[in-house]
This record gives sequence, C-alpha cells and structure tokens, in this order.
Amino acid sequence: MKQQPARFDMKRPPERTAWYLRPLTWLLSMPDVWKHQSRIEKIGVEDLKPPYVLLCNHNAFLDFKVATAAIYPQRANYVVAIDGFIGREELLRKVGCICKRKFTNDVTLVRQLKQVIRNGDVALIYPEARYSLCGTTAVLPASLGKLCKLLGVPVVTLICHGHHVNSPFWNLHDRGVKPTEAEMRLLFSAEELSRSKPDQINEAIVQAFQYDDFAWQRERGIRTPYEGRAEGLHKVLYQCPHCRREYQMDSRGTELFCKACGKRWTMSELGQLSAEDGETEFAHIPDWYEWERENVRREVREGTYSTGPMPVTVDSLPNAKRFLRLGEGTMIHDMNGFRVRGTDFDGDPFEMEKTVPSLYSCHIEYEYLGKHGDCVDLNTLEDTWYIYPHDCEFSVTKMALATEELYFAYRESIGRPCRPGLA
Repeated sequence: MKQQPARFDMKRPPERTAWYLRPLTWLLSMPDVWKHQSRIEKIGVEDLKPPYVLLCNHNAFLDFKVATAAIYPQRANYVVAIDGFIGREELLRKVGCICKRKFTNDVTLVRQLKQVIRNGDVALIYPEARYSLCGTTAVLPASLGKLCKLLGVPVVTLICHGHHVNSPFWNLHDRGVKPTEAEMRLLFSAEELSRSKPDQINEAIVQAFQYDDFAWQRERGIRTPYEGRAEGLHKVLYQCPHCRREYQMDSRGTELFCKACGKRWTMSELGQLSAEDGETEFAHIPDWYEWERENVRREVREGTYSTGPMPVTVDSLPNAKRFLRLGEGTMIHDMNGFRVRGTDFDGDPFEMEKTVPSLYSCHIEYEYLGKHGDCVDLNTLEDTWYIYPHDCEFSVTKMALATEELYFAYRESIGRPCRPGLA
C-alpha cells in the first residue's frame, strides 16, 4: 500500500509571537516601508488596544510590511496561505502566522481566530484571499459579517494604495513607487458591532474596501519610468478589444499588443494605455479587465462557457515541506465547475472536482516562481493542487473570472443573489 505524505497540522493552536521576534518583524519590515515612504493615516484607532480584527486589502508582499509597521508594537496573528509556509513553517508559526488553504470553508480557522482574540491580540486577515489582478477590489466572502460578529471585538480596516502599481501581480519587479499611502480606520467599535446585523457589517466592509491603484496613481501624478512596465500585462488583459480574439495578447517593454490583428497600445509612466493607431478602447486598465468580465458573464448566462479539456501537470502540497509532483492529467472548467483527472507515477488515478456552489473564487498564479508557468490553485481541507495547463491556448485569468461569474449565476438561480462586492 502506497504511503501517504503527512498533512499540515491545521489544528495546532496559533502561537503568540515570541517576545524576541517582535522587534525582528519590525526590523525586517521597516526598510521597505521607509524605501517607499509609506504614509499611514490612522483614523479612530489612535488609542485602540487589542484585541481587534484588522482587515487588509491585498496587492503585494509590501502589504504585510506596512501592516506590521501600522500595528507595532502590538502583537498579531496573520492568516497566511499554505504556500507561504513552504520551508519555513516553524518560523512562521513563531511569528504568529495561521495557515489557511485558499477558498475553503474552514471551521478550524474560526476556532484559531477566536483563540487569537482570547489571547488579547490582533487577528490580521486578508479577506480578498489573493493578490488583486489589476489593483482593484477582489470579491469578498459574505461570511465576513458573521465572522466579525462572532469574534465580537472592534473591526479595523487597513487599505493600502500604491502597492499594486509598485509591484503588480503580473510583473513583480519593484518600481520604486513613493510615497505609498494607507488608511487604518476603525470601522466598528465592539458596541457598534453588537448593534449591527451581519449584512450591515458586510456593507460597511465592502464600502471600505473600494480602491483602484491605477486611478490613485494618476490622481497623485506618480510616474513609473521602469522600461518593462507593460511586460506581463497581457496575462490579465488576455482578450483584444479590437478583434475580440482571446489568448493572442502579448507584451514587451512598454507595449501591449495583439498577435492576431496587430493592434498595439503603449503604457504610459502614469499607468494609462493609449493605442498606437485608431481608437484607444480602454485607457484605464481596470476598465479593460471589467470588459473581459462582462464577456465571460455573457458566456455563463448563455450556458456556453467552457475551457478544456486541456493537458495539465499537477503538483500537490499536502504539507509545508515542498511540492510533490502528482502526475499528468486533464482539466475541464465549464458550467459544472472544475474537474481534474489524471494518473500518478505509480499508475494510480487521481481526481478533484470543485462544483460551482463550492467555489466563489479561485487563486491563480502567473509564471509561478518564475519557472513553472501559469496555474490554477485548487484546494481541499487536506491538500492543495497547483495545476499547470500546457500545450494549449488558455488564460487562467478567464478561469478566475468565470469561477466568480458561475457562482454569481448559481446564487441567482436559487433566489439568493450575491450583494455587490460579496460572494
């Protein structure tokens, strides 16, 4: 019988940050905070003491460093995805990190967060659960209001600006953007929370999480002279608005272009697009992204959305030691959700299905670790699969958009439509 790998111990209680590591977290964070001249405005939290919940938006690794600077010397526990623990599990546990497998309904995490509050510390959560793809708000889980109500302590938001345009998810090169800005704001006191319904809490959180990094850049007049600033943007903007072909976009230097029709756009130092010839369909990058979403929504509403079957390589992450190559297989993403099937190196079959109702969004990666290519990350409570399509035309961005639109359509079909900004 084949030996199964050990699974990450999700039930191990969260550790309070060791006293001798708290200054170290500050020292490791502050060089980048100073480098980007990060300005943190505190509103209503000047005298706030833990325990409280801190909800942060998520655009880059700099988010963690600014959050550490914003709350220091208070002690916090950070919710971190399992891939962040690879090769450093004990260290991350000692600095207060709590492991989460993305987009799973994890009752254990709720217990962990309750323990953080009982310890008298800050429960630091990134509810978007992934880096924003184009510097705007990602969908938030509708369970947030209930979670905050259950924890029963003040709710604070930390919304950072400039982190996406400095190091966008599609090209992580640090552009040296400064100054960046953040607002740390008291959203609910414990008393206000006790008088509020979960829906009211959700509405306030969604409102607080409205941000647009490219609009912020333009309004502040912050330039990014980096000569490769458009490289990788085609990963997000995968459909040409001129000829409407998918998967034919590419980028180089400061240019974005369609290999099918030849149309080209230049990305300015202020993050704006302009067509080399003819109409500039979308000067603002998030507008192009939302146009793609509308097109995916149309396919979903017409019942025609389907990607695959496509050949894939599957890596498994059962624990924080390393990825294990599971094997080769196929993936289909269609009106029924995700289906991944294959055979491992021992000839045994493997399979994962994620139905539409079970997944309101999904995590994707572009050129993961700079060598593995684009992938979709699907999770159960016990395993994480990084699934790499190859030898076919595809866009993981489209699959991420379709996951959300399929879920929204499902909710409408059962008479429980999602509120704007929530899933």
